[in-house]
Amino acid sequence: QVQLVESGGGLVQTGGLLRLSCAASGRTFRSHCMGWFRQAPGKEREFVSGITGSGGNTDYADSVKGRFTISRDNAKNTVYLQMNSLKHEDTAVYYCAASRIVSRAPTDYMYWGQGTQVTVSS
Repeated sequence: QVQLVESGGGLVQTGGLLRLSCAASGRTFRSHCMGWFRQAPGKEREFVSGITGSGGNTDYADSVKGRFTISRDNAKNTVYLQMNSLKHEDTAVYYCAASRIVSRAPTDYMYWGQGTQVTVSS
């Protein structure tokens, strides 16, 4: 069982930056791939970024590549999403999730946080 708690969301202007954190409970954190997803009103949940258990491999949606950076600190059971050059279209609820496999599909993730709101004003 893995419990996830996101933090770091908020209101920021276009071009600004935020860093999201996701703190995980449990001793199996390092064995899980971690992903960040987002969901805007009226839209489906979409993959943003993922990272393997060791942190050695990362993946990004085209829409955020070059602007967002995912990282993890297994000693702190925490995964981060550094978001730079934010755009209005990045506005969404951001969720972190844990999976046993590398995947962009939300259905492959067994554990989810409650989400944190990111609002980018234009």
